[in-house]
Amino acid sequence: MDRASRLALADQNPELTRVLQESPSARGLDSAPSIQALRTHLASLKRNLTLSSSPSTTAPSYTETDQQIPVRDNSTITIRIHRPTSPPLEGSPGLVLFHGGGFCLGDCDNEVAFCRRWTELGGVAINVAYRLAPEWRFPKAVEDAEDSLLWTGAHLKELGINPQQGFIIGGISAGANLAAVVAHLYRNENHTPPLTGQYLCIPTTCDPVALPEKYKDVYLSREQKDALILNQKSIDMFEEHYNPDPHSHLRSPLLFPSHAELPPAYVQICGADPLRDEGLIYEQVLREEGVKTRLDVFPGLPHGFWSWFPKADFSKDFQGKTVEGLKWLLGRDE
Repeated sequence: MDRASRLALADQNPELTRVLQESPSARGLDSAPSIQALRTHLASLKRNLTLSSSPSTTAPSYTETDQQIPVRDNSTITIRIHRPTSPPLEGSPGLVLFHGGGFCLGDCDNEVAFCRRWTELGGVAINVAYRLAPEWRFPKAVEDAEDSLLWTGAHLKELGINPQQGFIIGGISAGANLAAVVAHLYRNENHTPPLTGQYLCIPTTCDPVALPEKYKDVYLSREQKDALILNQKSIDMFEEHYNPDPHSHLRSPLLFPSHAELPPAYVQICGADPLRDEGLIYEQVLREEGVKTRLDVFPGLPHGFWSWFPKADFSKDFQGKTVEGLKWLLGRDE
């Protein structure tokens, strides 16, 4: 993709232009006066997204249970286990999922709609509430994410997960960063069962300070300093609270020495997103190192747009492509 084509991905989607003309502008992630207020705002958005995607008349086809699991510092974190009420006879594929929120926002409620969609594919989802900054700074979220994956791998039978049907790690935004990092750590330690897929939605994969020189001419998306929803001010706020080492591969998974032998990756990227180009670069690097990838780009749309505009046609398109991408990870796309 040449420079002009990459820049054109930020040109606003025409439907979004109409939506913004007809309704008040969406509040960005820098609009709240404090992290606590922002957490409340995001929780409200996610509740509305869950309600908008839930059937109102039919009986639920899933069960949901919250549970505490142990982590390495002798503490516990919460996971929510989402199961289909009628699982496949051969067992369910498993998904360990990390929500987004700049390492500072969110909990198990963030991705309820997504996890319910996963159960419709017969899958069991482990929805992880890793600990958040600024109360818990880098690399605590990475540690919690890795520990939750290892816990899942040790409890597959009781969870009803058959890893031969699929054992996937995934996340959204900051959660996709955690998924990408932990996929490397899991591979490096030769854990079993092996992961069979990665779901990387709007990932942050490399701090700009640490970006290798050879990619700087195609890393243009951070020029969108006033982007809708996620802008430079909000990015700076999240980074200040998370306080990572930008050169650590635990923050910047692009910097791992090798990406070979990672499981296939389904990557989703928004065109009008400051994180766009690090996602595009990361998908390219995975492909170049022999990792099978599937890429969906949503031109002219901002970071996490489906949570802000759930009724828009472009959000319905996103949801449909997400299901198709998950089916691809499960080998059901034929």
